[in-house]
Amino acid sequence: MSGFLQGKVVAITGAGGGIGRAVALAAATEGAKVVVADIGVSMAGEDPKSEVAEALVAEIEVAGGEAVAVAESVTSLAGGEKIVGAGVERWGRIDGVVAVAGILRERMLFNMSEDEWDAVIETHLKGHFTVFRAASAIMRKQEGGGSLVAFTSGAFAGSVAQANYAAAKGGIVSLVRSAAAGLQRYGITANAIAPVARTRMSANVPMDLAEMGDPEDVAPLVVYLLSDQAKHVTGQVYTSVGPKIAVWNQPREVRAMYVEGRWTPEQIAARLDSTVGQERMPLLDQLEEYRKAAEAKAAAESTAGSES
Repeated sequence: MSGFLQGKVVAITGAGGGIGRAVALAAATEGAKVVVADIGVSMAGEDPKSEVAEALVAEIEVAGGEAVAVAESVTSLAGGEKIVGAGVERWGRIDGVVAVAGILRERMLFNMSEDEWDAVIETHLKGHFTVFRAASAIMRKQEGGGSLVAFTSGAFAGSVAQANYAAAKGGIVSLVRSAAAGLQRYGITANAIAPVARTRMSANVPMDLAEMGDPEDVAPLVVYLLSDQAKHVTGQVYTSVGPKIAVWNQPREVRAMYVEGRWTPEQIAARLDSTVGQERMPLLDQLEEYRKAAEAKAAAESTAGSES
């Protein structure tokens, strides 16, 4: 390999499997010293165990790399500090943090429990904050700054049965943009990746995905964002799926309307549709396409059944 990350120290949460594992192996192959952070929980965040992290460390070491396992939860500041601190204690610095750890608690919004909401927000959104906070406090004082790589999802644009997950992923995008703005002066970059890959989480997506890749397809983009060659890249959200890498737009106002004085509800009702209007949610169009396809399939099966 090219040694893209030679000499860098990188901490990766959720590194025991799926995308996190692929990223850890790719980073180690490219010369990074890797903190493998994973408590080996189920998709629902249950049954923690550290064997997955330790097994990956052994695999990296057999291949000639350097790694250390950390079985700490990302859901507390203390856990985030221990994950980042493991790299500093072992190798004297921290150059990159990749936050992949996550869980799912799927439920329609009107049936979602407080625990199902809190657990997902805590693991995904707070789990990014804890490691980013710990790392940025060190990076801002060390030569070379550092890189923060977040994992969001196309679900941040909306989800039918994962309001908790979508809200967390949307929060992660805003966290990344805030980190990019606030930490640029210290030589710290912050970017997010919205992957589409075959993992145990994607297996539960309720709709067919038009595009699908593998965890190993995502890893090269992470390696690039962690490298010195990406020092000019910050505040971005990239999709990575199979052979495709795409960049998301930045939020901005699209249309505006004005009135003398203060608006009344009647004035808004008279002018909103024709002047400002709405921005169509792509998700609603997708759902309509799936509905029509399901109806067509049902009609075809019904016709076939009656003919037999």
